[in-house]
Amino acid sequence: MSLKVAEDEQGPWAVLQVSGEMDLVTSPAVRQHVHDAVADGRRSLVLDLSEVRFCDSSGVGVLIAARRLMRSCQGRLRLILPAQGAVDGSHVNRVLAALGVRRLFEVYPDLLTAVDEAAAPLSA
Repeated sequence: MSLKVAEDEQGPWAVLQVSGEMDLVTSPAVRQHVHDAVADGRRSLVLDLSEVRFCDSSGVGVLIAARRLMRSCQGRLRLILPAQGAVDGSHVNRVLAALGVRRLFEVYPDLLTAVDEAAAPLSA
């Protein structure tokens, strides 16, 4: 399976909807989309990972680099993992938890919640 990244906007939030597999070959495309959003002046970014079926360490590296980049420009990064992710655990959620980095990210169950300024993230 390949990787697809669709771009959208929700108010001040740039939304990247990622689907497929984030691995050594495909992860650079996500990194490039994040960099492009920042280069375009976007400082609020949502990565919708609800359709990511596989994520290896290179994919996690891209997520950590995205977090670092957004923080360096005083931006915000939010991840969307499936609503059942907190209970059953989506693949990405399980990988982030297994590597001990899940707590670094603000995770939301869906797009409406992720772009809601008053919404609280899911607990790690």
